[in-house]
Amino acid sequence: MAKYTEMAYDSPEEMVFGEAKEPVSYGYGDAINPGGGGVVPVLKCAPRPGSEDRPKKLTNEYKKIARTTLERTTTLGFPAIEIETEWIHQMGNSPEKFAVGPVSIQDELCEEFNEEYGISTATCHTCPDLRESERGLRPGMDKETFYPEKTLASFRVAAENGADVLKIESMGGMEIADYGIQRQDIKAFLFGIGYLGSVDMEWLWSQIVDVAEKNDVVPGGDTNCPAANTSMFIAGGYLDTDVARTFSAITRAICAGRTLVAWEVGATGPDKDCGYEGPIVKSIAGKPTAQEGKDCTVAHADLMGNLTAQICDLWTNESAEFHEEFSGWSSGTWAEAVGYETSLMNTAKQLGMDKDLRDMYMASDRYRSPESYIIAYDNAYKIGEAIVENGESYYLRAKAAAITAAEMIEEAEANNEMELSKHEKDTLSQILTDLRALPEDEDKFVEDCLEEYADVPKFDPKNYGL
Repeated sequence: MAKYTEMAYDSPEEMVFGEAKEPVSYGYGDAINPGGGGVVPVLKCAPRPGSEDRPKKLTNEYKKIARTTLERTTTLGFPAIEIETEWIHQMGNSPEKFAVGPVSIQDELCEEFNEEYGISTATCHTCPDLRESERGLRPGMDKETFYPEKTLASFRVAAENGADVLKIESMGGMEIADYGIQRQDIKAFLFGIGYLGSVDMEWLWSQIVDVAEKNDVVPGGDTNCPAANTSMFIAGGYLDTDVARTFSAITRAICAGRTLVAWEVGATGPDKDCGYEGPIVKSIAGKPTAQEGKDCTVAHADLMGNLTAQICDLWTNESAEFHEEFSGWSSGTWAEAVGYETSLMNTAKQLGMDKDLRDMYMASDRYRSPESYIIAYDNAYKIGEAIVENGESYYLRAKAAAITAAEMIEEAEANNEMELSKHEKDTLSQILTDLRALPEDEDKFVEDCLEEYADVPKFDPKNYGL
């Protein structure tokens, strides 16, 4: 497996929304072409509680979600829409029983609307990672629930029944990452996500890419939503103090190397939208990135709602519950929101003002938080450079990304570009001290961590071949 050791772009200024070095095409029609010159709107809507009682009932729910999404998009004259389904537990736990219907019916409706109205359509399926570290992450280890086997089976079912793109929010390394977040232990997070998570990604995505290629389906990408987003959400905003936002920002830099692994083993992008590390990995690989921000307020709050649109290739609302609003079904409401936002981006491209809009998106939130500062596209590029300079080692590239991000924030605060509280500055200082004290040798780091974190609940080195 070849790892990334050079940047896809000569400078950060080359990067802009709707354009990637390696665009992809899929779906019905010719407008679902992420990175090929325009930004694609993506609608995500979750079924109502109770709709999962029976397979037929769940299929009907997903049929309504797709139809109402496609109707609103067509009514408003938008040229394209991608429908993403983040599978619920029942679909992953019993894919043949609960997932075949939803996957196939949404594909059928997308084809129908393309043929009848000319709108470009596609479906993306994010299969759930049901694996539990205490039971075992690899096939043959979990003798009770067989979650590793079910996770892989989900991709086969999705690919065989009409999915255009496959994605996942994988869970490798989470038992150590959770421990690190709770204690603001950056070494634990680096071990859990930068190293263990990358090792797990290499195995898992090799399987996903194989399924995708056998079924002529696009293997999209992953995200560190379970860990880095957990850190981000707990850090919260200006009224929250449980986790320092400087700590959260460094975890985002660390996770970029892990997210990159999917593409290194053969995935093509787009990556998963809730990976706020998208600007970093796009700068390295040149593959299209899906992003979320101000149109995902129905799911959560963040401090970078405009900035995340800066170099996206798909724009999504995050997951909203399917229900009725004053204007109609919520699926249509959010399809309209992402449709108009991408229309603005694509119009800016047509007028030759896309980089002006990019910079306005970025400047709006650049100094709102340490995390928004490090993923501003120019700084994301610098973190990307640190990763590729150490590209052959999962550990060293994650460590380099973390130190680069921390030093950026420290310098911004020293130059009065960003104001940090004493708690934030003290946490940042401790992070830098801890990171700089780590060994240069990967084997030594792993050996130390296996001893230090041996008693962390649910951690079993066998899950990672150690």
